[in-house]
Amino acid sequence: MKYTKFFKMIITVLLVTFLFTGCSKYVDMKNVKSVEEKPSSEEGSETEKLEQKNQVASEYGIKINEKDVVFTDESGNEVTIQKNPQRVIVLQNSLLEVWDQAGGAVVGRVEESEDKVVENAMSAEVVGGVGSPSLEKILSLQPDLIIIAGSYTAQREMIPSLEQNNIQIINLDNDLLEDYYKTVRLFTAITEREDLYENHVEKIQNKVDEIISKAPSDKNYKAVVMFATAKSITVRDSNTMVGEMLKDLNVTNISDSTNSNTDTKTFSMEKIIQEDPDFIFVQTMGSDLEKITERLKSDALDNPAWASLTAVKEDKYIVLPKDLYLYKPNDKYPEAYDGLGKMIYPEVFGK
Repeated sequence: MKYTKFFKMIITVLLVTFLFTGCSKYVDMKNVKSVEEKPSSEEGSETEKLEQKNQVASEYGIKINEKDVVFTDESGNEVTIQKNPQRVIVLQNSLLEVWDQAGGAVVGRVEESEDKVVENAMSAEVVGGVGSPSLEKILSLQPDLIIIAGSYTAQREMIPSLEQNNIQIINLDNDLLEDYYKTVRLFTAITEREDLYENHVEKIQNKVDEIISKAPSDKNYKAVVMFATAKSITVRDSNTMVGEMLKDLNVTNISDSTNSNTDTKTFSMEKIIQEDPDFIFVQTMGSDLEKITERLKSDALDNPAWASLTAVKEDKYIVLPKDLYLYKPNDKYPEAYDGLGKMIYPEVFGK
């Protein structure tokens, strides 16, 4: 009996030892497997570098990825646009000019203006006017990208229908100088023409900055910007294209003091007489110059007090050319700034 108990004890010890040793080996194998499956820190860093390369945060809040571009549009929405779209329609000639200069082509456009003709786009289909494009015509061209000007109600109202047809949309308000720089950055990113962006914007920005730096800061000139159509006259403040240029050239815009939440202000002859500006700049929009002139006469020029204004007496009532001061000057921004500089400070900029 004693030998039997002793033999059983030895067998039990051997079994426990075997089981413990086997479990240890199993755990070790699991650890080896987990180490093999975990990527090395070097491999991880290479992956991170690749991700950083393919997702570069660019100027103006635009993210340029390997296959697409992400930005915030005029309505405040974050939008993703695939690079190199093949069938593009642009619904404003000023934006069309920038798209063309960014290396982009179009299958559709709006009616051209004699003051803003984009030669490379003349063979594209016309889809209507800038204020009334045809949705039916647009859809018939099967576009994969539409570039719209969000300031036009008719264009904004088409957005839901375009989205329902799975068409990419770029909604822009290219009004101020910074907007232009952002638009060029966006378009050249989509067309993958980095060379055009670097050469284009840097040269323009340097020229504009040089012109602005020459403007005297001690003249204290005042100006008003009148916007005339056949139907009405309004005035524009410094949050508009010409208004911004005047501000950059150290000219006070009398419309900035008008209480209004919009950049387009109500025309007031009394306000102009009271402020007596040194310059009166006029932007005209429309093809019927006779009716526009009639509107200017009835609302302003025929007023008995008009001839007494300093700007009128000193021949500084100036109707601005449309190509630089109604339509966006785009790559001609230096020419537009220099032109205003010559009108305001001929002793500095020449005539």
